[in-house]
Amino acid sequence: MDRRLTIGVLSLQGGVVEHITALRRLDAAERETGGLGIEARSVKTRADLVGLDGIILPGGESSAVGKMLGDHGMLVPLRDAITAGLPAWGTCMGAILLAKELENDDRRHLGLMDINVRRNAYGGQLDSFIERAEIPAISGGFGHGLASGTASGTPFPMMFIRAPIIAEVGAGVTVLARVRGEIVACRQNHLLATTFHPELTEDLRFHAYFAGMIRERVETPETPRKV
Repeated sequence: MDRRLTIGVLSLQGGVVEHITALRRLDAAERETGGLGIEARSVKTRADLVGLDGIILPGGESSAVGKMLGDHGMLVPLRDAITAGLPAWGTCMGAILLAKELENDDRRHLGLMDINVRRNAYGGQLDSFIERAEIPAISGGFGHGLASGTASGTPFPMMFIRAPIIAEVGAGVTVLARVRGEIVACRQNHLLATTFHPELTEDLRFHAYFAGMIRERVETPETPRKV
């Protein structure tokens, strides 16, 4: 990889600023240690999709964002870009957007990841909580600990706010983390889903993990480098 990554954050509604801030912190950490770093880009229109190496679908209100994607003419271009190989990470609402199935909602959005998601599985805003657990996938490789100064194996702080759970996964999906027996993080090829909010913590290991996923993909000759 001989250039900076360009990672977009879908910026229609929700936790946009927090993800962009996290990516900029990761950029600074990488460049301090001689890395090429990361450019964070706000994605509001279909034109903003051009030149991305990856995209984050942040937390927010899935029904509102799903409608805005349609109204802004972005739903099909975004789906096509991800289908063509653009790495995508959905956090909380973003996992709902990516899911092929929603257990308690008749609507479907991007419908690309072989997961079944249950919305608002833990209750309302007042039922928010933080759970800490070791997550092996983010503990090695890709310089995860470097970005946050967090030692490998340190429990990750998972913040759940009106969070969904991943009720079922398909055969090609790898479960990365469970909380209280429920799946809260998983990966399928170039797709990543977390039902919690890493961007609301100081720990950058999941952002570094996603950046590693992207680098792994753009360095593979047979996969598209840019969409």
